[in-house]
Amino acid sequence: MDIHAAGTRPTTRANPDYFTGTVWMDPVIGSKPPARLNALVVSFEPGARTAWHTHPLGQTLYVMSGTGRVCLRGEAPQIIRAGDTVWIPPHEDHWHGAGPDTGMVHMAMQETQDGSAADWGDHVTDAEFHQEPL
Repeated sequence: MDIHAAGTRPTTRANPDYFTGTVWMDPVIGSKPPARLNALVVSFEPGARTAWHTHPLGQTLYVMSGTGRVCLRGEAPQIIRAGDTVWIPPHEDHWHGAGPDTGMVHMAMQETQDGSAADWGDHVTDAEFHQEPL
């Protein structure tokens, strides 16, 4: 058994290759094989978001606070709020992040396959981000 006491693992700034704006990440779990779960608490400042990406085994988002957006490629963004849970199936190209004027914090849970939990693509443009949500 491993216990990670609160405050013993540092908050890190998200990699700008995969995120736009100010995004902070706190680890929850990076399990060891044969388990595959990887989970992070991700804090997005207003306007911040991920790049387009997919997950080999899908992803679950649980919105902990604030209001944000999630979007599938080719569709309009959808608003997500504290208490919402989002399931994104494997290989579905998507992005998620804060709203234009609101911060958002979510727990992101995904499984690794062959050592990878995500495949990253291009950055979300301002036009894509500001598209009128559903």
